[in-house]
Amino acid sequence: MAASSRGFATPFRLEPRGIEFRKSRRSFSVGGDRVRLSRRIRCCCPGSTGSGKSVEKAEEWRFDSKKSSNRVRIQAMPSMPFASPQSHFVSKQEKFYPRCTPRNSGPQSRDTPPKRDTGIANEKDWGINLLSENINESGTNEDGSTWYRESGEDLGENGYRCRWTRMGGQSYDGSSEWKETWWEKSDWTGYKELGVEKSGRNAEGDSWWETWQEVLHQDEWSNLARIERSAQKQAKSGTENAGWYEKWWEKYDAKGSTEKGAHKYGRLNEQSWWERWGENYDGRGSVLKWTDKWAETELGTKWGDKWEEKFFAGIGSRQGETWHLSPSGDRWSRTWGEEHFGNGKVHKYGKSTTGESWDIVVDEETYYEAEPHYGWADVVGDSSQLLSIEPQERPPGVYPNLDFGTSSSSSSSSAAAPADDDESPPDTTSPASSSQ
Repeated sequence: MAASSRGFATPFRLEPRGIEFRKSRRSFSVGGDRVRLSRRIRCCCPGSTGSGKSVEKAEEWRFDSKKSSNRVRIQAMPSMPFASPQSHFVSKQEKFYPRCTPRNSGPQSRDTPPKRDTGIANEKDWGINLLSENINESGTNEDGSTWYRESGEDLGENGYRCRWTRMGGQSYDGSSEWKETWWEKSDWTGYKELGVEKSGRNAEGDSWWETWQEVLHQDEWSNLARIERSAQKQAKSGTENAGWYEKWWEKYDAKGSTEKGAHKYGRLNEQSWWERWGENYDGRGSVLKWTDKWAETELGTKWGDKWEEKFFAGIGSRQGETWHLSPSGDRWSRTWGEEHFGNGKVHKYGKSTTGESWDIVVDEETYYEAEPHYGWADVVGDSSQLLSIEPQERPPGVYPNLDFGTSSSSSSSSAAAPADDDESPPDTTSPASSSQ
C-alpha cells in the first residue's frame, strides 16, 4: 500500500483528557487507511501507443477510529508514504519514456507504487498476458532510457511447467528503474498458480516492491479443491525514515470454509504502528474475527486497541482491550466483554485501571456475520485465468507423484526474482506487543 510536501501526520493521536467511553459495542471497526494515487500523462502524437495514460497518484494515509464501545478515542492521519513532491512521480514517468512512443516499441512502465490498504486485487486487474513464444529483446528509447523483455518456459518433474515473462527498464542515467515478472505454473497433480512481482525506484531514492499470487490445488487428505490468494506490498522513502509494508492472504475451499487476514506495518521517523486482523468462517456457521492494533514512539510511549469475537448459531462472545503505556512505565488499560446467550439477553462487563467497572445483563439483539461477504463462488468466478491454465500433457501410464506434505509445485523455483536486500519486508514484530 504518494507524495506530499507536508509529509506524514502523526500516526496516532492519543488524547488522555478526551477519553470517551460508550456503553454499547454492537460492532467494532478499527478504521482503515485510504490511498489515492494520481499521475497524469498525455501523449499528443498520432501513432503513439494510445491517446494518453492517466493514473491517479496522490496518497492519503488515515487511521480513523470508528464508533466503538469501551475504548479510548485514538486518531491518526499519516497522510503520505513519501514526503516528496507529487511532480517527482510525474516527471519520473516522462524520464522512462518519451511523451510520444511509437507503436510496437518496448514495454510501457507500470512502475507506480502499490496502494496502501487495498487488499488483494483480482487477476483481471493485473492484465497478465504471457507471450506464446520465447523472446529476448531490448532497446533504447529516444530519451536514452532503456528497456528489455524476455519470456520462456521451465519444465520439471511430475509434469511441472512454468511459463514466464520478465520486463523492465531504466532511465538514461540509471537513477530510476522498474521491473515486472508474470508467471503461471502447473503440474500433473492439478496444481495451478498465477503470479506477478514488480518493483521500482525513482531518482529521489523512493523504492517499492509488490507481489501477488493466486493458487488452485487439491487438498491431499480431503480431496477438496482450494483456492488461495495472497499479496505483499511495500514502499520506502528515500529522503526520510519512513515506509510501510502489508501482507494479505485469503483461503477458500469448496465446502465454504474461508480464511482472511492481514499484517500491516508503517513508520515515520520516530513513530511506528502495526495492525493485524483475521477472519475465519468454517462454512457451517461458526465465525471467529479479531483485530490487534498498536503503535509506539522511540521515546517509549506505546498504545493500542484489540478485540475478538466468536459466534455460532446466535451464541457467542466479544471481548477487547484499549491500553496505553508511558515512557516511565505507567500503564492504563480498559477491558470489556460481552456474552450473547442467543435468547435476546447479553451480559456486558468490564473494568479499567482507574477503578471503573460494570457488570450488567441487558435486552439486546445479537448481530454478527455468519458467512463471508466474498466466498467460494465469488473467488471461482473471479479466477477464470487461473482455472484455464493448461498443464503439460501426461503420457499414458504415467501418474502424478502425490506428496502428502507440501505440493511439488510450491517448492519449485519461482519465475519471479527475489526482492533486492534493500526492498525486503521489514520485521513486523514490535516490542509494543509485549505490553498488550
